[in-house]
Amino acid sequence: MADILIATIVELKKLKRSIIVWIVFMVYALVPIMGGVIMYFIENPNLIPESSILRIKTSTLSIPVDWVSYLGTFLTQGTGLVGIIAFGFVASFVFGREYSDNTYRDLLSLPISRSVILNSKYIVYLLLCVMLAISDLILSFVVGLILKLPRWDYDIILSIVKKYFVVVSMVISLGTPISFFALRARGYLAPLGFLIMVLLLANFAPYLGFGQYFPWTIPAIYSGMAGEELRRELNILSYVCLLITSLGGYILTICWWNQGDQR
Repeated sequence: MADILIATIVELKKLKRSIIVWIVFMVYALVPIMGGVIMYFIENPNLIPESSILRIKTSTLSIPVDWVSYLGTFLTQGTGLVGIIAFGFVASFVFGREYSDNTYRDLLSLPISRSVILNSKYIVYLLLCVMLAISDLILSFVVGLILKLPRWDYDIILSIVKKYFVVVSMVISLGTPISFFALRARGYLAPLGFLIMVLLLANFAPYLGFGQYFPWTIPAIYSGMAGEELRRELNILSYVCLLITSLGGYILTICWWNQGDQR
């Protein structure tokens, strides 16, 4: 227990010196900010030039300008898509930076088991993702207060927040395959390439009829992005597929880190 605590503290100290972490926070903050901007323009369409594409887009949106639509549509549904990119990038950075910085041999020479080192990285990954989720939630409330959004209903907002964190949990669980590719390929590029590939497949999966069983599509479907009809198609097998993907990625990562050739 003491070893994993020390290893986790060391990992956190390394992140303090990295500007990439702050860039991820700033990019992820665009989800509630851009959602607020769209809400503002929906309520004030006259501020957009008539020939602007933005005016055409906002005119096609039939959502009311209120707390429920803002948190349910832009925050929760945005997390189901943008969260996969942001959290996936965090996973590729946390697990691939040692190879890019050429410090992985220093890690392996420490008098700590390899599994402890890897689990400390997973703890840091989890902490970063949770911090990203909480910071965006707080920012969403700030933006909503600035816009003076109507229809504040405590019970409805609470249910949306619970749904938001369920989506966040799903997206976080999909970081384990990313971590495996980061270690297996020894860097950032391969896991990011894998992330792009699964996102492309996630766009086609619902059209091919297996979206409810494709792990990277499930968070978006659960958030309601694909509509309530497709969301009702989620079943126990959908969540089993998500769980198997997460556990499989973790087991592969541990096995490779412990048994793979690290020379």
